[in-house]
Amino acid sequence: MSSNQPVASAPPADRTSDDRPALGLVTIGQAPRTDLRPDAEPLLPGVRLVEHGALDEDDFTAGAEAATRRELAPEPGEAPLVSRLRDGNAVVLGHGAVVPRMERAVARAEAEGAVATLLLCTGHFPAIQGSRPVLFAEPLVQRAVAAIVGDAPVGLVCPHPDQVADVSGRWVELLPGRVTAAGANPYAPADEAHQQIAEAARELADGGAAWLVLDCIGYTEDMRRTAARAAGRPVLLARSLAVRAAAEVVAAHP
Repeated sequence: MSSNQPVASAPPADRTSDDRPALGLVTIGQAPRTDLRPDAEPLLPGVRLVEHGALDEDDFTAGAEAATRRELAPEPGEAPLVSRLRDGNAVVLGHGAVVPRMERAVARAEAEGAVATLLLCTGHFPAIQGSRPVLFAEPLVQRAVAAIVGDAPVGLVCPHPDQVADVSGRWVELLPGRVTAAGANPYAPADEAHQQIAEAARELADGGAAWLVLDCIGYTEDMRRTAARAAGRPVLLARSLAVRAAAEVVAAHP
């Protein structure tokens, strides 16, 4: 949760005709995340999901897509972010372009009654402003993994090869055991994505990893099973760790 959130004094969430408490889900790509709901909904009984994407207001139609992608691209030398568009295609983003768009998406989720909002990305972000709790997937996932694995060696799977050094560096600061990483794109066509994940999982297990972490919200429960079969190791899934923690925050609200 961002440290500047005055939770006790936040205004009450506006309720729609649906009286269930609402959790905002903000992706750095576009909403709705039809790939996420089947995994998230069983973990959120009695919770209404309010989905918004940082790129919902951007134009990806044929004539504008190339210019939009250039506007959103990482700066030279910047570690990329990877997310999903509404049509299922992947998009590569820079932090500077996406952060103000994320804040607008959080505001839209709160306007629809979200008592808390989960940012659906395990990348590292500065504080995102909101009038109610804003939950960052990265610390929720990292601290849960640290509590589970202890000093065992960990293998990380991330979406893009150019992320490997950045992701490894952030996890090395947290985990006492050896950390390795490999890339596998969860937004590739299904068969290709599962093949990449299986190859990355085997590589990390062969390199000595005792636990694997699928370190992107884009990895699914099916992909977790693919990684576990390929590696013969237990596999922790970022999306389920983050959603379970967010469910507790929503349950805490009257």
